[in-house]
Amino acid sequence: MKKVFDFNDVSLGVEFGSTRIKAVLVDSQCNVIETGSYDWENQLVNGIWTYSLDDVWKGLQSAYKSLKDNVFSEYGIKIKKISSMGFSAMMHGYLPFDKNGNQLAEFRTWRNTITYDASKKLTECFSFNIPQRWSISHLYQAILNNEIHVENISFLTTLAGYVHWKLCGEKVLGVGEASGMFPIDSNKNDYDAVMLENFSALSEVKKYSWNIKDILPKVLVAGDSAGTLTDEGALLIDPSGDLQSGSIMCPPEGDAGTGMTATNSVRVRTGNVSAGTSIFSMIVLEKPLSKLYEEIDMVTTPTGKPVAMVHCNNCCTDLDYWVKLFIQFNDICGGNLTKAQIYDLLYNEALKADADAGNMINFNYFSGEPVAHLDGGRPLFARCENAKFNLPNFMRTQIYSAMAALKVGMEILEKENVKIEFLNGHGGLFKTKYVGQRLMAGAMNTPVAVMSTAGEGGAWGIAILARFALNNQNKSLEDYLDEFIFSKYESSVVEPVAEDVDGFKKYMNLYKKALAVEKSAVENI
Repeated sequence: MKKVFDFNDVSLGVEFGSTRIKAVLVDSQCNVIETGSYDWENQLVNGIWTYSLDDVWKGLQSAYKSLKDNVFSEYGIKIKKISSMGFSAMMHGYLPFDKNGNQLAEFRTWRNTITYDASKKLTECFSFNIPQRWSISHLYQAILNNEIHVENISFLTTLAGYVHWKLCGEKVLGVGEASGMFPIDSNKNDYDAVMLENFSALSEVKKYSWNIKDILPKVLVAGDSAGTLTDEGALLIDPSGDLQSGSIMCPPEGDAGTGMTATNSVRVRTGNVSAGTSIFSMIVLEKPLSKLYEEIDMVTTPTGKPVAMVHCNNCCTDLDYWVKLFIQFNDICGGNLTKAQIYDLLYNEALKADADAGNMINFNYFSGEPVAHLDGGRPLFARCENAKFNLPNFMRTQIYSAMAALKVGMEILEKENVKIEFLNGHGGLFKTKYVGQRLMAGAMNTPVAVMSTAGEGGAWGIAILARFALNNQNKSLEDYLDEFIFSKYESSVVEPVAEDVDGFKKYMNLYKKALAVEKSAVENI
């Protein structure tokens, strides 16, 4: 039976992911009504991983039209009024604009590892880890490079902040996304004042007329109203003119914050792991870490609580390329297996493998991997002379590879005695039931939960935040999620299997030794 929804009170969430822009329409209880999507890819242009801003709007309009058409096809209703909406995107990066709103440099995404000098110097200056992908790293690197555009910067933002600004005119960011632009003081939910002063005092920065305080977006927290959709913004989403202005806008967030929201991982001692094009874990801390770690990013939840984040640039891309070979083989053999069936078959083969993957190793580095201290990447598969070279071991090697860099960072949190009750998993690695969940549990030696909503992802997460901004009922975000959203959904939890835990440790020993081979490949291939 077709569900009945009140289309007079709906909310929209849109997330600009690395390979897909997804739109989700929800009802007043955050039940998903319909979705729409648009596939896109980053481009390597003059050594910079980037997306054209024209593609941003083409993608948004296409994803929304897909959603709108699906609603009309299913319910015979043309969407006109949306109560609240929110926009999210792949985290951080660099988007500078002048006082007239003109883009000054190409959008430099999280995937770039071109800011090593800036990252290192700022980390020393702040005594706080500043990753290469953070906006302040990109800005300072542009300064160190003497790039001409820097003197004309009037506003610096992220992709999520840019889209939000153009739709409602407000230059704001949610605190979680802002924490990847510049360090946040969680006691004030604003940029760290001392570090702002330290940045301004740098000799290379002093020559510019702008002040860092003035060019960063204003910081907001979940539940705040972040403006309303303008007439111009409505046309940017829906050029047909059907969509009306006036929607309440929630603070724009990055995919880290929406991932935490979509997996109910915003309380202390909760955590989630997102495994798609990139892989990252987010652990909400009870207390600060004992010292600075270059492998650990300190960010926040959408309400400003401190979070230890392990972010790795590479996850499923290399794995997907290997699976494509099997898809091609299926096609030339005249096979009738679908793409999804081939993925499921290959993933399940990994469960038949030796726990240590049979002395085979894989590096899935399409780009640099800061956690492994590599500025470049070369996908690389290797095996020992005594390797047990069979399909199950090969597939387990590929899945282990998607998790290995993350483990390097998580080992630091283990030594810090960070308590994690369980990890909530979401993303493409978990699409095949049980396999990715079990192997992740073994790799991290932590129970891994996957909710029935895991497939909805960050677009649903930002839709929830949009709903929270509209009607939070004076609840904290933590209580709102527990009581109004997740109490009705099921979650499956897989405990670590001792054999997998021991096997992954052996795999990691070989992986760490073989990093020298990967480094040589980067230098010589």
